[in-house]
Amino acid sequence: MAVNVTQLQDYLEGLDFPVSREDVVRRAQENGASTAVLQLLRSLPVEEFDSPTEVGESLSELA
Repeated sequence: MAVNVTQLQDYLEGLDFPVSREDVVRRAQENGASTAVLQLLRSLPVEEFDSPTEVGESLSELA
């Protein structure tokens, strides 16, 4: 499952970085991410992110 940049921005809206992977998952869930997207975010190898760009880069490495 791929997440495009616009979707990712929507899912991460309201986060103040740096954040943990758990914070990313929690906010994405609050912002309406699907179960598949949440599972993908839970599988991210990085445990802390300094920016939305880092989240996106980490997601692209999973593809």
